[in-house]
Amino acid sequence: MATWTPDPTFYPSPRLAARAPAEKFAYVASFAPERKRKDVLAVVDVDPRSPSYAQIVGKVDMSRPGDELHHFGWNACSSCLCPNAPHPHVERRYLVVPGLRSSRIHIVDTKPDPKRPRVVKVIEPDEIADRAGYTRPHTVHCGPEGIYVSALGNADGKGPGGVFLMDHETFEVRGRWEVDRGPQEFAYDMWWHLGYDTVVTSEWGTPDMFEEGLVPELLLGSKYGRKLHFWDLHKRRHLQEIDFGKEHQLIFELRPAHDPTKAYGFVNCVISLEDLSSSIWVWYRDGEQWAVKKVVSIPAEPADPDLLPPALKDFKACPPLVTDIDLSVDDKFLYVSCWGTGDFLQYDVSDPFAPKLTGKLRIGGIVSRETHPKAKGKLNGGPQMVEVSRDGRRIYFTNSLYGAIDPQFYTGGLEGWMVKVDADPEGGMALDPEFFVAWPKGHLPHQVRLEGGDASSDSYCYP
Repeated sequence: MATWTPDPTFYPSPRLAARAPAEKFAYVASFAPERKRKDVLAVVDVDPRSPSYAQIVGKVDMSRPGDELHHFGWNACSSCLCPNAPHPHVERRYLVVPGLRSSRIHIVDTKPDPKRPRVVKVIEPDEIADRAGYTRPHTVHCGPEGIYVSALGNADGKGPGGVFLMDHETFEVRGRWEVDRGPQEFAYDMWWHLGYDTVVTSEWGTPDMFEEGLVPELLLGSKYGRKLHFWDLHKRRHLQEIDFGKEHQLIFELRPAHDPTKAYGFVNCVISLEDLSSSIWVWYRDGEQWAVKKVVSIPAEPADPDLLPPALKDFKACPPLVTDIDLSVDDKFLYVSCWGTGDFLQYDVSDPFAPKLTGKLRIGGIVSRETHPKAKGKLNGGPQMVEVSRDGRRIYFTNSLYGAIDPQFYTGGLEGWMVKVDADPEGGMALDPEFFVAWPKGHLPHQVRLEGGDASSDSYCYP
């Protein structure tokens, strides 16, 4: 008797996802900072048994130059098994790849050969603006009802930014997600607590505030994003705003607990105007409202002004610049990228309100320029976009933040690279000495997605 079974990479719970087979390939957004050649989605071999381990083994070009690939995601994931909007026979096959600068979205098919993905559909910016009223698509999350995409600008490239929905099979843009946005103006990341019918969004700024780089006057004037927003997932209405205070700038990456019975998550603040520190915060339920608490503060390091870029010389210090975080699928370890100092940190967050530092390494960094056993000489850039395997044993990260911002902190620009870290289930980590991918000249790597899913791609509806 024939049977029809769900995609084998879908799992009802994070516990089952953590038992999944190891990934063999990583997909990496790779952009041309000069915007004179096409961006590419690169395929990296991450199978240690393969003769091409730690090499780029495939790629697909985007349709034209100038996209600035940044974040991207799968068309479908484990949330398709949720009871409120089940779509168990949708397939995790396509990658939804926005251009942050062009507002163009490419749909990339990873089958039948995962090393040879191909573009099967291009959604032009005019269609997104017409149907959803947004530009500058940023974060992509596959949800029970479809694909959610955060966007940093409205149709005119101004505010407010927001979220729009796409069909996860036809990839048609359905329209704007919000019914009532309340006071929300800035957008950046978005994610949810499916078990609590709650969406969370964070803030960066409007396109004119970042497309030519960070604007010092806006940063020092506390004009960038500093708030979290909480929404009713099904009513699509704004519920609550939390202001972190004007000294906290750039409230970025959202990492909710994977266990759907847990109503908390982590978010990073890139920089404090008081002391150049970065911080990690927990959001959590406090009675009938949401609240936040700072649980980690990472200080700036004193530095010789001659080793600092112009923007930092007067401060005589190197800020950590925590620009990405990732939470392991078992909710035990939080990984923190300090793009400024070059530190990569592992915290045990079994108690989310009392993180314990359990691992630390350094690579790159504005001042330190620490190298890798496989690298040739000192490295620039630092740990940036981080991705954790479903079993929590392997962590991958790249070194570029954003085309216009990289040279503001790394004078002369970056040379791209990607590395892998091996993690001990009991705590501790070390660089894989055999895994170093020197990125091809003319392109820089940003977000990483793992074959079959990873720690920041899937949502689960069962504990």
